Amino acid sequence: MSELVVVSNRVASPAAKGTSSTGGLAMALGAGLRESGGVWFGWSGKTTPHFTGKVSRVRAEGVTVATVDLEEVDVQEYYNGYANKTLWPLFHYRIDLAAFDRSFGEGYERVNRRFAETVRPMIKPDTVVWIHDYHLIPMAKELRKLGVTNPIGFFLHIPWPARQLVTTLPRHRQLVEALFDYDLIGFQTTDWLAAFEDYVTHEVGGSVSPDGRMSAFGRTTRAAAFPIGIDASEFAAAVASPAAGKMYDRMAASTAFRSMIVGVDRLDYSKGLEERLLGFERLLQDNPEFRREVVMLQIAPISRDEVDAYQDIRARLDALSGRINGVYSDADWTPVRYVNRNYRRDELAGVYRAARIGLVTPLRDGMNLVAKEYVAAQNPEDPGVLILSRFAGAALQMKDALIVNPFSPEEVGEALKRALTMPLAERRRRWETLYHGVVTEDVTAWRKAFVKALEGARAGDAAALAC
Repeated sequence: MSELVVVSNRVASPAAKGTSSTGGLAMALGAGLRESGGVWFGWSGKTTPHFTGKVSRVRAEGVTVATVDLEEVDVQEYYNGYANKTLWPLFHYRIDLAAFDRSFGEGYERVNRRFAETVRPMIKPDTVVWIHDYHLIPMAKELRKLGVTNPIGFFLHIPWPARQLVTTLPRHRQLVEALFDYDLIGFQTTDWLAAFEDYVTHEVGGSVSPDGRMSAFGRTTRAAAFPIGIDASEFAAAVASPAAGKMYDRMAASTAFRSMIVGVDRLDYSKGLEERLLGFERLLQDNPEFRREVVMLQIAPISRDEVDAYQDIRARLDALSGRINGVYSDADWTPVRYVNRNYRRDELAGVYRAARIGLVTPLRDGMNLVAKEYVAAQNPEDPGVLILSRFAGAALQMKDALIVNPFSPEEVGEALKRALTMPLAERRRRWETLYHGVVTEDVTAWRKAFVKALEGARAGDAAALAC
């Protein structure tokens, strides 16, 4: 296959394989590039007084990681501003938290232009370019201005919102028009794809053909759903690692034979953390027999702490977890363990394996790889139960989880009760089906499907022009 140039806002070194604490997107891209080779380009996470375009390169496991520093004003307007105060809340159906500021949009366009100018020399005649996520929607437009004619694909890792929400965004037509400079647009689920098609057909008068070809703004692109997976083989090695075994033993000892419920999420209002705690509180309130018999561990590393909405949710979670513990704790039992720190993935594998229940209840999520990692970490002889929000993209694939509405504390509480009392035979049957999906629909299958479709989209366009 052709060499890949992958572009995302942040990058992670593939050398961290198996032990990194980076998120699902970073691990998925690292796994794909380890197999295909290529360049992974993005922001270093550092600032510089003046943008120079100077690229830092690190070579590891056949992958070149290339990064560039941004000015502080870039970070504030592009990253903290347009990406995380405008697009993130809007795309997660929280228009009440979305901030629209002209300087944010200007910074967003400026950084996308700078990224394009910096990565342009890395693109060879046979390179396939794969750009990721909401931070970089206009980047193909900027690359086309620089004369890049290579196949360029885009993958959105978060939901695409309903048309009525998109239209609240100032200059929404320009944002969507920029997507038509890509040869292929990928979404996590058919639901998000359908929402995008609805916008194209009803808002801008475009058309959609049965093969996924879309026409609007005088241009044509293709769009399809490509559900992302985890690196199943790599995660299996993490589960079997000494670090995972040590963490499993720590969890077993600290819970004193109680059933553990685990949630692992970045601290974010889209993850349903408050609703999750309220559901656990309802379990304890309605089922006194489970008091002292269960422990809920919520791992929620702090992120984007410069954004007011994240400071607010942190304060509310501190108060809510404190209230539950104040009401239900005993001298030798604390029902909620709420931890704001990162753990390495091999350590998390041990935590997952020790948990009787994996509680994954986002209010809106593109996929959610925690659900898949939890399943992959289970003991086949005595697996735990996955409880999954119907609003996670993973719910469309993982139908043998207990699917819940996270906005209903009663429903979450009932699901927890069902999971805690579920017979071993049913737990095994559900887990076997879920695990089969995790292994067969892994990150390698995702990457191959997208790249094949991207190369096919360009070949199909060429064939159409020749006719």
